[in-house]
Amino acid sequence: MAGRAEPSGPAACGGAPGLLPLLLLLLSAAAIIPRGDGQNLVTEDVTVVEGDVATISCRVKNSDDSVIQLLNPNRQTIYFRDFRPLKDSRFQLVNFSNSELRVSLTNVSISDEGRYFCQLYTDPPQEIYTTITVLVPPRNLVIDIQKEIAVEGEEIELNCTAMASRPATTIRWFKGNKELTGKSEVEQWSDMYTVTSQLVLKVGREDDGVPVICLVDHPAVKDLQTQRYLEVMYKPQVRVSQNYPAQGLTREGEPLELTCAAFGKPQPTDMRWLRVDDEMPQHVVVSGSNLLISNLNKTDNGTYRCEASNAVGKSHADYMLFVYDPPTTIPPPTTTTTTTTTIPTTITDTTATTEPAVHDSRAGEEGAIRSVDHAVVGGVVAVVVFAMLCLLIILGRYFARHKGTYFTHEAKGADDAADADTAIINAEGGQNNSEEKKEYFI
Repeated sequence: MAGRAEPSGPAACGGAPGLLPLLLLLLSAAAIIPRGDGQNLVTEDVTVVEGDVATISCRVKNSDDSVIQLLNPNRQTIYFRDFRPLKDSRFQLVNFSNSELRVSLTNVSISDEGRYFCQLYTDPPQEIYTTITVLVPPRNLVIDIQKEIAVEGEEIELNCTAMASRPATTIRWFKGNKELTGKSEVEQWSDMYTVTSQLVLKVGREDDGVPVICLVDHPAVKDLQTQRYLEVMYKPQVRVSQNYPAQGLTREGEPLELTCAAFGKPQPTDMRWLRVDDEMPQHVVVSGSNLLISNLNKTDNGTYRCEASNAVGKSHADYMLFVYDPPTTIPPPTTTTTTTTTIPTTITDTTATTEPAVHDSRAGEEGAIRSVDHAVVGGVVAVVVFAMLCLLIILGRYFARHKGTYFTHEAKGADDAADADTAIINAEGGQNNSEEKKEYFI
C-alpha cells in the first residue's frame, strides 16, 4: 500500500520527475543494510551449553504484515511464518506473530554452531543474522599423583587434566584452603581443548590427610572440582613426661617414674630407654615405655633418653635428672610441764620446713661450701698474722744488734786512754794494736 502511495507524491508537488527515482534508491539502500539504524529487524546472539536449549528470536520493530522466515547456516529455511519445511524436529516453534518469530533448538551440539539468518519479505527484503556459540564443559577431570604414599620432606608431582572443553579451561590448585600455583599446558584437537596443569609440592607431616583440590574455571560449568587426600609418612615425634613426683623436685631417697610417648606414621614399633654417656644403673626398672627408679641417689644424675623408631626413621627425647638433697628434718618440739598441762614450744621460723624452690634446690650443699670457705679464710688469716709477728721479732733483733755494736765501737780505746782526748783519738784508729772489746746482745 505504501508502494502505491509513492507515485502520487510528485504529482501533488507539481511534478518533479527526477526526485522520485532518487527517493526510491535511498529507501532500497536503507532496507538492505544489515543491523543499520533504519533496520526493521532485531535479534540477539545466543550462547548455549552443549546439550541445552537455544532460543532464536526474530522481531520486527514496525510490523507491516510482511512474512518472516528463519534460515540455518547453510541457508536452508527452518521456518517460513509458522511452517517448518526443515525435517529436523529439534527445531520447535515457540511464538509466531506479525512482529516475532521465535524458535527453540533442543539438544544443541557443536555442529549447530554458526550464523542463523532472519529475513523479512519486504520490497526489498531485509535480513539480519544471529550467532549461536556452543560451550562444551570438560568431559573428565582427573588428578594423577606421582606417589600414592610420600615421605616427609619429599617433593611430589600432581597433574590435573581437564579433557575436551570449549573454550580452553583454567585450572586452579588448592591445598586445604590455601591456593597454590601450578603450570598449565593446552592441547587443541579440532575444536576441543585439553588442559593439563602440573603442581610440584613438598610435603611435611602436617600435610598428612590434607586434601589437594583441582578446581576448574569455565563458563559452561560451575564448581567443578576433584580432589586427592595426601598420605605422608613421617618419623616418630617423642615426648617424655614425669609421672612421679608430679610436681616438685627429685630428691634423694624418693622414687622417680617417667613415661615416653611416641607418635608417627607408621606408628613406632621399637621404643627403648638408655642413659647418655653412661651405663644404665642396675636398680633402674624399664617396662615398655615407662622408666622407674624406686630410690634415687646422687649416682643417678645424668641424661636419660627415650628412642623410638619406625620405617621412616628414628627420633628421641631427653630427660635431664638431678637428684637434690633430702629435705631437712626439724627436731621434735620441746614441752614444758606444769602440773597437768603440757605447753608445746612454738617455732616461729618456718623456713626450715618450707620446700626450696627449683633454683635453690642445692641450698644444703651451698651451706656446707660456705662453712668450708670460712674455715679456709680463717686459717689463711691466722697464718698471715703469725708470719707478720715472726717478721716483727726478726726485725727487732736485727735493729737491736746493730745498735749495740755502734756504742761498743764508739767506746774503743776508752779504757787505755789517760783522758778524753786520748780516748777519741784511739776510737778513730790511733791505737791499732789495742785490744778490742766487743759486746754481744743476747
